[in-house]
Amino acid sequence: MLFQAPQLDDRELNVLEQIGALKKSLRWQLYEPRRWSGALRRMAFARNIQGSNSIEGYEAALDDAAAVALGEEPLDATTETRLALEGYRNAMTYVLQVVQEPDLVISEDLVKSLHFMMTSYDLKNRPGRWRVGQIFVRNDRTGDIVHEGVDIERVPELMSALITSMNGGAGDAVVRAAMAHLNLVMIHPFRDGNGRMARCLQSLVLAADGTLAPVFMSVEEYLGRNTQDYYDVLGDVGGGGWQPERDARPWIRFMLTAHLKQAITLQRRVRASEQVWSELERLTQDRRVPERTLPALFDAVFGYRVRRATYMAALEDSDVVVSEQTATRDFKALVDAGLLEPHGDKRGRYYTGAGPLTDIRERVHETRAPKDRSDPFADAG
Repeated sequence: MLFQAPQLDDRELNVLEQIGALKKSLRWQLYEPRRWSGALRRMAFARNIQGSNSIEGYEAALDDAAAVALGEEPLDATTETRLALEGYRNAMTYVLQVVQEPDLVISEDLVKSLHFMMTSYDLKNRPGRWRVGQIFVRNDRTGDIVHEGVDIERVPELMSALITSMNGGAGDAVVRAAMAHLNLVMIHPFRDGNGRMARCLQSLVLAADGTLAPVFMSVEEYLGRNTQDYYDVLGDVGGGGWQPERDARPWIRFMLTAHLKQAITLQRRVRASEQVWSELERLTQDRRVPERTLPALFDAVFGYRVRRATYMAALEDSDVVVSEQTATRDFKALVDAGLLEPHGDKRGRYYTGAGPLTDIRERVHETRAPKDRSDPFADAG
């Protein structure tokens, strides 16, 4: 027996309906050909990588996560963090590819392969293999055991049941993905990387549903920003061990909230991206700098550090190839036009937005709707 999703009540169905309406609206906005959508998609993928790894203590700036997502070296991240980011990037990139296959079947081999991609930088993690022996999750602050994985003898049986349930396709994808996440965390089948794998499997189920472009379906950013709440609800539902008879409703409500908040955040970013790109198009024309530099300026408006290597990689990702010499000339033109400010030397050189870009960022912030911090289940029983 696995943890089972509860029958949704009226409040939960209402939130699920709100999520569906938001994602339907976003689907049309993001599927239309818009020049800024590539930059938005690139940073959404970086936020997913950053958010999931931050939960495990691998902290990286968003521009470093974006660099790793493009296959480039980060500026500040430690070697261990870089390897963790790269592993998650590899697994999620594979997810984004495999869900495009017709009649996708999730198998034990697929789950183990994703784990291998994610953790193969350290062989003691037993990448791609079930753990041996018992496993305990401890509270880093107190040292107390907060969760014990299932007996090792039951791992193959329970993972087989979980994989079968993921291929069932019954019910809403948001709920099915949340339950896949919950069950893998509670089984804890791997020596390391169980949290990352659970979030990866959640994204896999969501992406296979095809409701929205896969990188925009993930709630890893929300989980990274609300890590303690995430741990708390897992602890409350799990009760410290494998107890699948316990009520999963608090977990479902937490995940519905995560999806609702993430969709609202994405909608705000879509509107901001439209405004920023429009202003940047006028600015590049006025300053007579190459139009192809818009992705670098777009990142700089939002406060990210831009570099020649990541600029070239981002352009290549959009099927625009420039040489190192051309990229160097582009950055010189942007500095001379007063749009970017250089920092550092040689390989550590990067650029940040200058006055006109800061002005755009401030105007966008002034026109953004205030964040919705309400709890959709605050009055629910």
